[in-house]
Amino acid sequence: MSKIVILGAAESGVGAALLAQAKGHTVFVSDKSPIQERYQQKLQAAGIRFEENQHTLAEILQADEVVKSPGIPEKAPVIQALREKGTPIISEIELAGRYTQAKCIGITGTNGKTTTTLLTYHLLKEAGLNVGLAGNVGYSLAEQIIEDQHEYYVLELSSFQLDDTYEFQPWVSVLLNITPDHLDRYEYSMQKYAEAKLRIMRRQNGSNFFVYNADDEMIGRYFRADNQLVRRLPFGLQERAGLSAFYSAEDLLRVELPGCPPEEISTARSVLIGQHNRQNTLAAVLCARLAGVSKEQIEQSLGTFRNADHRLQLVGEVNGAKFINDSKATNVEAAWFALDGVRQPIVWIAGGTDKGNDYASLLPLAQQKVKALICLGLDNEKLKASFGPVVPHLEETHSITEAVQRAATLAQPGDVVLLSPACASFDLFKNYEDRGRQFAAAVAEL
Repeated sequence: MSKIVILGAAESGVGAALLAQAKGHTVFVSDKSPIQERYQQKLQAAGIRFEENQHTLAEILQADEVVKSPGIPEKAPVIQALREKGTPIISEIELAGRYTQAKCIGITGTNGKTTTTLLTYHLLKEAGLNVGLAGNVGYSLAEQIIEDQHEYYVLELSSFQLDDTYEFQPWVSVLLNITPDHLDRYEYSMQKYAEAKLRIMRRQNGSNFFVYNADDEMIGRYFRADNQLVRRLPFGLQERAGLSAFYSAEDLLRVELPGCPPEEISTARSVLIGQHNRQNTLAAVLCARLAGVSKEQIEQSLGTFRNADHRLQLVGEVNGAKFINDSKATNVEAAWFALDGVRQPIVWIAGGTDKGNDYASLLPLAQQKVKALICLGLDNEKLKASFGPVVPHLEETHSITEAVQRAATLAQPGDVVLLSPACASFDLFKNYEDRGRQFAAAVAEL
């Protein structure tokens, strides 16, 4: 059998190594950083050779094929050397796709991937379907395919994971949106980034479906009808001709699948907040209907879904005010979604390590909805200068406990206290999860 070299030994790399070995290939794993203990144990248990803290080119260049981790950029010297030699480089998703007949639902987009993936998985699982969860949500698809016990897989796919796919053919591909992100990996070209996202449906045929957001301007600009075969299911927030799903009322979603009578599905039980989550719900419901999940099952399961931690997550209610943890909003765009999504008056906790933020897009929302801003960061000058003129009350603190106590004092019954920092967390916290956990703990103390 052929020799396969795996570059990168985290979740996807180790999964790919285990699958390649299970299929009879000779496998060598190379990571130029230290390999975590639990991944070393998996490789040792399987008798797979590996190296850490280096890439031995002499060995890597003997590969018939290389599976590379999504985190390794094209300009890395090891990748350049392989390209020069003409060695095929694929992704873990491409490798896994070769060895399964299961129906894969692949979900990509700049924002909302995780929520949509988890919701789609939840809708299928609750309806009793045999479904696995994999991809960017932290579970290796390749490793699951060794036993390949699922009829469906719901996959969160980043553009990096799609970059090295060639034959991968999802049963349903989902494209939520395209906004500028990671452009450093795509030669600062919006077109190249959009093309990376659109790779998800490149190999699809007439028995496959492409679910996409018809409201997204960038998808409209870059999606050519070059794949004529795939069956297209566009969705949008408002009714218009040609849409497969839209809202006919605030809490009523209408689905029009080809060859099926139109259906109205109530989203009244959904716990998800905000316009972008209304779009994510449209995409997930379309996938669930394609998989045969009934209207009643969908309505029921929308009420039992719990989103990923630190994403517009309701963590408590104190004196009639809701406390929402959106610590994962580490950039301006994510904070915009949060402010846009909350209908009630807001006491906003924001701040942290500024990544060259331009707050201009947030000013109209802040003026309209934010009654008080509590700045939580080591340096709040930019926030104060931007929002001081538009919010009625502004104060600052360096302690999350104090921020939560102050917010509780300022909030009236019916208000929302929103932690949506628009900044990275590294000034006062280990990471955004740590910030979110401390916020939830401080709310619980109240």
